[in-house]
Amino acid sequence: MKLSRIFQPRNPLFWMMVAVNALSSALAWIVHNRPLNTPAMLVVAIFAIGNAVIGTWLLVRLLRTPTAQEHEPPKPN
Repeated sequence: MKLSRIFQPRNPLFWMMVAVNALSSALAWIVHNRPLNTPAMLVVAIFAIGNAVIGTWLLVRLLRTPTAQEHEPPKPN
């Protein structure tokens, strides 16, 4: 599988993956840098892990989805 398949700015899955991974990073930052009580820390950590799993799932779907260039028919000579 080509890693160039990840960068597909015309594919909505790409932007969903970027947003989910950014949210996951922000939630992980909150858990590490903010004083939260235990239940709040657990809730934020569970959301961060869930977002990471969803982001990974979207990444796998992008890797398996052919890019728009691969869909184009060959140009006649």
